[in-house]
Amino acid sequence: MTSIGIFGANGRMGRALVTVAKEQQIQLTAATVRSGSELVGLDAGELAGCGKIGLALSATAAAAVQQAEVWVDFTMPEPMLAQLALCVAERKAMVIGVTGLTDAQYQLIQQASTQIPIVWAPNMSVGVNLLLHLAQTAARVMGNTADIEIIEAHHRFKKDSPSGTAMAIGASIARSLGRNLNEVAVYGREGMIGERPQQTIGFATVRGGDIIGDHTALFADLGERLEITHKASSRNTFAQGALRAALWLQNKQPGLYTMQQVLGLPKLD
Repeated sequence: MTSIGIFGANGRMGRALVTVAKEQQIQLTAATVRSGSELVGLDAGELAGCGKIGLALSATAAAAVQQAEVWVDFTMPEPMLAQLALCVAERKAMVIGVTGLTDAQYQLIQQASTQIPIVWAPNMSVGVNLLLHLAQTAARVMGNTADIEIIEAHHRFKKDSPSGTAMAIGASIARSLGRNLNEVAVYGREGMIGERPQQTIGFATVRGGDIIGDHTALFADLGERLEITHKASSRNTFAQGALRAALWLQNKQPGLYTMQQVLGLPKLD
């Protein structure tokens, strides 16, 4: 059985991962928090609110990384890169759900994947990855005449905007239409902006309350519109996908893998 470790087990996603692993009887052999944290030594299950699981939280360090074959990371870009370096040094596989990466940070993940197997995805839910495929189909049929907008909503604590998932949806649509997202993306509108250029792909962001994550790909033509929407009601859906990816990574060769591969979906354009 694959042994799995969780970086940032005290975070919102870290706790969800612990809870889902317990529910699905997945073997957790390590769970870490930042070095010096007062949480070191606490039971990871108790912290997650799912009851004792007999796994004490440890400080993130090489000794802890040795305790699992595959590590799951939903922290933040800077700590994730430090943890990625530890996994490369110890030859441990990684599932990375961190978003808000710069191009340079993503390149570091790509470089690391030449030495260890990595699954990176901006969203690990089954429904969102299906949405990516449906949005590409809609783009091929309607994209040359419809106006395309990506609308996303998240909780007040989310730090990056637009969400990584929204960007992935936009990039997927742009590729299917032969457009460069960097050239056609519009991230805000204010004042007398004039008529909307049809080739653009707009992004609208909502932040508030405890919204887990809503995403809509809108194709608005004259006389009709198509909306493809995914709404997450629990972080457990992302945890389930991430743990599925961790189990899938067992015995994989070094490389950068996608959730489409994990789920057996056809490759995106």
